[in-house]
Amino acid sequence: MIDLVLFAVLLVLGYGFGQLSERRHYKSIQKREAVLTALPAVATKLPPAGYYEQTMVMGSVVVASDYFKSFVASLVNIFGGRVRTFEPLLDRGRREAMLRLKQEAKKQGAEMVFNVKYETSRIGGKVATIEVLAYGTALTSKGPTLEEVSSTPKATAHATVSGEHYFS
Repeated sequence: MIDLVLFAVLLVLGYGFGQLSERRHYKSIQKREAVLTALPAVATKLPPAGYYEQTMVMGSVVVASDYFKSFVASLVNIFGGRVRTFEPLLDRGRREAMLRLKQEAKKQGAEMVFNVKYETSRIGGKVATIEVLAYGTALTSKGPTLEEVSSTPKATAHATVSGEHYFS
């Protein structure tokens, strides 16, 4: 009987503290997204026309679920169906990884990040834990514009000099 009561108490505490932690994390995410909304991060593979320095940037986060959500998910797994309890976990992980990617790009003075991709992996254990990695190419304008480069007689459509590229 004591074991059952202890289990119920731990489940309720897990739910309460898990909800509190999740709400705080979402508030933090929303504040930082508002600050970084001006820095575009797109999945397109082709950069905009111009002369850019390119740098790979990434943001990674490991997010764990609480015991209550893990317990509910294990019940859903018995009967099958959509595991809705883990959807906020994935959402928080993706958004946090994107914010960290944008923060790194902003530190480098990037004007945009293109070719953004996500990788997710599950980390084993009794509590659901995931790692989300967001990565892409940060573009920083350098040197003359494409129009200025095109007007010189020796210009080419695409040239590479020490990691800096011209794109037409």
